[in-house]
Amino acid sequence: MKVLLINHTCGIGSTGRICAEIAQRYVSEGHEAIVAYGRGEVPERYQAVAKHFGSNWNLYAHALYTRLTDKHGFASKRATRELLQWAEEYNPDVLWLHNIHGYYINIELLFDWIKSRPGMEVKWTLHDCWTFTGHCSHFTLARCDQWKTHCKSCTQSREYPASLRDNCQENFERKRKAFTGVANMTLITPSQWLADLVKQSFLAEYPVEVHYNTIDTNVFKPTPGNFRERYHLEGKKIILGVANAWQESKGLNDFLQLSTMLDDSYAIVLVGLTQRQITALPKQITGISRTADAHELASLYSAADIYANPSREETFGMTTIEATACGTEAIVYKGTACEEVVQTFGGQAIEPNVFALKEAILKHFGKRAIYNTNDNAPPHALITNKLKPYQILFLPRTSSASELAEIYTAADVFCNPTHEDNYPTTNLEAQACGTWVITYDVGGSRETLYQHFT
Repeated sequence: MKVLLINHTCGIGSTGRICAEIAQRYVSEGHEAIVAYGRGEVPERYQAVAKHFGSNWNLYAHALYTRLTDKHGFASKRATRELLQWAEEYNPDVLWLHNIHGYYINIELLFDWIKSRPGMEVKWTLHDCWTFTGHCSHFTLARCDQWKTHCKSCTQSREYPASLRDNCQENFERKRKAFTGVANMTLITPSQWLADLVKQSFLAEYPVEVHYNTIDTNVFKPTPGNFRERYHLEGKKIILGVANAWQESKGLNDFLQLSTMLDDSYAIVLVGLTQRQITALPKQITGISRTADAHELASLYSAADIYANPSREETFGMTTIEATACGTEAIVYKGTACEEVVQTFGGQAIEPNVFALKEAILKHFGKRAIYNTNDNAPPHALITNKLKPYQILFLPRTSSASELAEIYTAADVFCNPTHEDNYPTTNLEAQACGTWVITYDVGGSRETLYQHFT
């Protein structure tokens, strides 16, 4: 049997490693298997199953075309024709698609070829949501559900795949036309969370199977190394984060804020940053560029005390299961497939905010977020006491009641030192969220307390 896999990379990044390992597994079983890829280098151990197509010029031209027109996936015609000419001669029995976005392939030419071969078995593993939207690969942060019916106006046109204009309405129609009507195709998702989304999209005509991504446990296991010594982190409590590309949706801003909330006994280490991002980091964070060495990554996971994944948009979260396999406690945000991962493989899912993340970290080390050695200390001791780990945060005003409720819930104490207030409703709000309130006995403040302690 001949198997052809198509992905933007081969052997690097989570999807690239997945594809290369699938191909090697087929080969070990006596089949032929090739990964056709459009970008990046291939580690030596995967080169026997790799076929590159296109060129750097093709990637740059496709990226520029996307930036100017918002027609991602509709360029790269020459590179795609070359691939399909080779694929026709290769004559695969099974075609297994993975990421077909990434500035390297023309989706309409690809699917025209697929539809011309109704006897070929087609599998398609979806690693994100780009397939069934008019532009974006994720929409959780944007709280958008246009994709369920028809994308018409995109609020994320400047996000990957970034563009100066909005063409989501046309993209949605062209994708729907290209991706539907395949005779023998099965969709595969790495989580039930993503499978449920697919079933609400225009891809609902296809059967969907949930296959959790797997990792090589011969590589990702407790691995000794000299990471702490190399980065002068001996004696520190290490909180590790790993991503292929760090941005807001991956939780970069949360790590930056977290670094101001923890004392010097903690060290935050982020892997996968660009050199520009590393240069801009505060001194509390150690930045490391992306590594293609899985063994080195395993040693980093093993050296950490906690693996934190504050991503708000994940369809699986390979790094989470890799860290867990290395014996490191994983903390993830609820609302993505990462919650499903820790429920299955171990770890903790928390509310998606940095206050809850800090609380979970402190609890992991057996501490409370706020404590006082003097039970009779007056309220101002919460401000003047210099013992760690007290933390007072000053945040901009929010008009979101839900966000305010999250902040109340994450706090250990709500302190309201008002001198003039008839009936402070903030006291009621904080108590309703389960947070202890300390307030001055003036005006109507006492009357707002469930128990009259002031």
